[in-house]
Amino acid sequence: MVAQSVVLAAVLAVVVAALVHRDQRAVGMATAASAVGLTIPSFALLGLLIAPLGIGVAPAVTALVLYASLPILRNAVVGLAGVDTALVDAARGMGMSRLRTLLRIELPLAWPVILAGIRVSTQMVMGIGAIAAYVSGPGLGGLIFTGLARLGGANSVNSALAGTLGVVVLALVFDAFLVLLGKLTTPRGIRV
Repeated sequence: MVAQSVVLAAVLAVVVAALVHRDQRAVGMATAASAVGLTIPSFALLGLLIAPLGIGVAPAVTALVLYASLPILRNAVVGLAGVDTALVDAARGMGMSRLRTLLRIELPLAWPVILAGIRVSTQMVMGIGAIAAYVSGPGLGGLIFTGLARLGGANSVNSALAGTLGVVVLALVFDAFLVLLGKLTTPRGIRV
C-alpha cells in the first residue's frame, strides 16, 4: 500500500511541479497548499474520508497519496527551480522543445532533490499507513490496534510490538531501496 501510494504521489507531484515551477505565483500556491495539507492530522483526515469513500483501502490510499505528494511536490519545485537557467537556455537554443528540455535536462538535474522528497514521504507515509487501520485499511497497523485494544490480555503487547517492529523494518527496507535507486538513476556528472 505504501509503495503504490508513494509511486502515485510522486507521479502526481512531479507533473504538478513541472507545470508550475516557472510561474512564481503558481509555485507559491502549490507550496501553500502543501503546507496546509501537512497540518491536517492524519487521524482526522482518515475520519473525514470515511463519509465519501467508506472504509477499507480507498480512504487509506487516498490519505497516503495526499500526504506523500506534499513533500515530493515541494522538493520537485525546489529541484526544478534550482536548475541553472543557462543550461535550459542553451538547450532551447539548440532547438530542443520545452518538453524535451524538461525531460532531458531539468528533471535529471533535479532528480536528487526530488528523490530526497520521495525518501521523506516514504518514511512519513509508513507511520501514517499504520494509522490507516483505523478505517480498516490494510497493513501492519491492524496488529498495533489489536494489541492496544486487548491491552492487559494475553499477547497484547507482543501484537503491538510485532506491528511496530514490522513498520520500522519495512521503513528501513524502503529507504535502502531508495538509496540504491538514487545511486543507479542519478546522472554520473552530478553524483555526490
